[in-house]
Amino acid sequence: MSASLKGSNSSKFQVSEFILMGLPGIHSWQHWLSLPLALLYLSAIGANILILVTICQDPALQQPMYSFLGILSVVDMGLATTIMPKILAIFWFDAKVISLPECFAQIYAIHCFVGMESGIFLCMAFDRYIAICHPLHYPSIVTKALILRATVFMVLRNGLFVIPVPVLAAQRNYCSRNEIEHCLCSNLGVTSLACDDRRPNSICQLVLAWLGMGSDLGLIILSYTLILRSVLKLNSAEAASKALSTCSSHLILILFFYTVVVVISVTHLAETKAPLVPVLLNVLHNIIPPSLNPMVYALRTKELRAGFQKVFCLSLEKKTRHQRPSP
Repeated sequence: MSASLKGSNSSKFQVSEFILMGLPGIHSWQHWLSLPLALLYLSAIGANILILVTICQDPALQQPMYSFLGILSVVDMGLATTIMPKILAIFWFDAKVISLPECFAQIYAIHCFVGMESGIFLCMAFDRYIAICHPLHYPSIVTKALILRATVFMVLRNGLFVIPVPVLAAQRNYCSRNEIEHCLCSNLGVTSLACDDRRPNSICQLVLAWLGMGSDLGLIILSYTLILRSVLKLNSAEAASKALSTCSSHLILILFFYTVVVVISVTHLAETKAPLVPVLLNVLHNIIPPSLNPMVYALRTKELRAGFQKVFCLSLEKKTRHQRPSP
């Protein structure tokens, strides 16, 4: 075992570092997956930066819906950057060793960003509910102050809410094994190495997931149920179609996000004989949404596409001016 062990019995931990082995069962050729993962990461960062620049520069996009989309882009970049540099380092440079503090910090960051993404989806659902069901009151309800308060609340809620997860993980006794069959520090993967009882960790994660993302999902379903009921009352088919089209991008992303969360939870609880499945799903769940979200919104939102064109035209115009010879 390559990790150093602390000899002192008074030390809180005996194992001083973990080894992230990568994707279980395919260690010999997992480096070939680095190219698609790197491309997904670069596309996620590039596309989300483009969305932020477009929203900031286009006055037509200075609306609450796009403000929430900009916040979602920041969260997506944070989530992807939390895991991808380390995964690529494992695949490219065999940098599998990670210290205990770094590992617990990654557990915290992953849970925090995933919780914030869920919270932003809830804010976006509320925004669409007010816009469609109470359009006359929309400007007075969904204000910049409300967006700021909602953002601060989501940051504080998830920043404080998930602290017990890494704290409980750090309190376990890691006295023998230190090889994690994963590309990242997941709470269940790390605590499975503990020599003492890890049930408090599992129960804590389950309770926090239901209280956090479970309540978010319940309120999102309620919002869209009320939206659908309101849309069905519209006399104009064209108006109903337009109202639903503004929600379609959001619904696609929510469906993907929560479906994968449920599948990962079920595969972990079922303790499947193919450990590659939950590990790969866990990695993809942290990198696909950040790259998928901008694409879905860009393809399905006319105003955002127009904003992209303005940004590109403006950059081309500036480039042409600089290239013109001075008289």
